[in-house]
Amino acid sequence: MKNKSFKFTLISLALIIIFFLSIPIIKMFIGVSSDTLLKTIKEGEVLASIFLTMKVSAWAMIFVLITGLPLAYIIARFDFFGKSILEAIIDIPIMIPHTAAGIALLTTFGDSAIGDFFKFFGIEFIGTQYGIMIAMMFLSAPFLINGAKDGFRKVDVKLEKVARTLGASPLDVFFVISIANSKKDIINGALMMWSRGLGEFGAVVILVYHPMTTPVLIFDRFNSYGLNYSAPVAVVIIGFSLIVFIIVRFITNSLK
Repeated sequence: MKNKSFKFTLISLALIIIFFLSIPIIKMFIGVSSDTLLKTIKEGEVLASIFLTMKVSAWAMIFVLITGLPLAYIIARFDFFGKSILEAIIDIPIMIPHTAAGIALLTTFGDSAIGDFFKFFGIEFIGTQYGIMIAMMFLSAPFLINGAKDGFRKVDVKLEKVARTLGASPLDVFFVISIANSKKDIINGALMMWSRGLGEFGAVVILVYHPMTTPVLIFDRFNSYGLNYSAPVAVVIIGFSLIVFIIVRFITNSLK
């Protein structure tokens, strides 16, 4: 009897949060007619914004995979002075308001010495895809880095040491042992980063209003024309994201 009461309590509480997470999404899909949805999907501006958002978010994710995995491995494997401070710095973007992050990025990479340095190499962040990428990366990188860090910590150090005694190079050990055995956590972290980048608005809109990412386009249409004109765009990006999520989750859950 106590076991049944416990299960009933768990299910009841779980259904409450499922309600708040799922009903708004379901309501949006129900509230937009199929004709309006098809018309929205065919709009060049909408398709361009979706493609831009997904592409730049993916590039941000790839950049952090290349630079963030070594950082995650260092934190997971070594103890050093200032390690806690470094981990706090990585986590800060999650905690601060996104508009504040946008202002921080604007003052750093806009009209400044650092901005001029990048301009020398032909890279500008204000009003360009580079600006969108750096905003997405700044606010979503912690998800990938922390996910990879947790994955590396799960890998037994003895496996790495045995591989080294058998003649494997440090680079081989890193890719064949460390990354291979933490791939689920890395993929989950990368997925979380990519998806967080898709929805980034606050920092992006301060750095780059044009070209418009999908969140900025939704905001622009809501301000200019109201809910009826912006809701279909929101449904389209949610639909695209949901399809990608389901596919990636299926692949991830299939990994051993």
